[in-house]
Amino acid sequence: MSKQKRQILKVGTFNLLNLALPETKFYGNQQYNKEDYSKKKKWIKQQFDKMDADIIGFQELFDEEALREIMNEYPAYQKAHLCVSERKGGAPAVALLSKFPIKSYKVYKDFPELLDVDGMTVPFKDFSRPVLKADIEIRPDLIITVFVAHLKSKRALFPDKVDRFDPLEISKGEARSLLLRATEANALRTIMMDSLKKSTTPVIALGDFNDTHTSVTTQIISGQPPPRKWPQKHKKKVWDIVLYHAKDIQARQSERDIYYTHIHNGHFESLDHILVSQELVRENPKNIGKVVYVRIFNDHIIDETFSDRPVNCWESDHAQVVAVIELNN
Repeated sequence: MSKQKRQILKVGTFNLLNLALPETKFYGNQQYNKEDYSKKKKWIKQQFDKMDADIIGFQELFDEEALREIMNEYPAYQKAHLCVSERKGGAPAVALLSKFPIKSYKVYKDFPELLDVDGMTVPFKDFSRPVLKADIEIRPDLIITVFVAHLKSKRALFPDKVDRFDPLEISKGEARSLLLRATEANALRTIMMDSLKKSTTPVIALGDFNDTHTSVTTQIISGQPPPRKWPQKHKKKVWDIVLYHAKDIQARQSERDIYYTHIHNGHFESLDHILVSQELVRENPKNIGKVVYVRIFNDHIIDETFSDRPVNCWESDHAQVVAVIELNN
């Protein structure tokens, strides 16, 4: 008698690069004409074909109507579920698409607490782009909690009336951005702890974290695995709340995609991440599934320091990442 085939779940992250309706302004006076908007929709659907994902977390969504329009034109997602976070000021939102029922979702705008450093309170108190949390019913016996985030970029934060070409002001501005991104990472980690601690519900955190997987900010989000020589009782406490980077899981595969999701000034960076809790890690003897492969769709990204090819406004400047998860029966 043949063994029952295991369920495959594909979870992805997709920075849309300013998805907005045509002739609708974003980031000042930027907008798409009808032709470029049509090309952008077509390109996103082409990436959907490549990703073939069941669940996708989106970043840089300006108009929910535009994403729903694409879903309605894409047969595999016509019946999919969608939830969208709130927009803050002129910033875009994050969103989550799922072929499976979204049982509930919540948007986090404010930090759960202010970060205190040696008696000094860090002045940031809310996310630059609100975070989305959703509970998704994969099957009657399995709920997965998914967080979608888009943290502050490395682009410098300037106060009013400073010279934005002054190298020292640029340095200060980058420091402000780093401080905000680190504070956002700490707030996201604090929020996720409620879902991780003493729970067997799998947790997936994904999105554009705007930093590499070994950066301090990204590792604040994931937490650190316990050192090998720690006593078992202390290891178990950490395993319960740590998240594992799909990039690290992929690095241990004998065959793997080259993992970079963005190119800036000739630097190949991994800014877009998928993190999973211990319930979805092969090494955990009590797992309910495992990440078996990670796909990175980055062929469209151009290294502008070497290429004269024009950058098309309808293509994203980020790769899409898909984690292939094999669930236990």
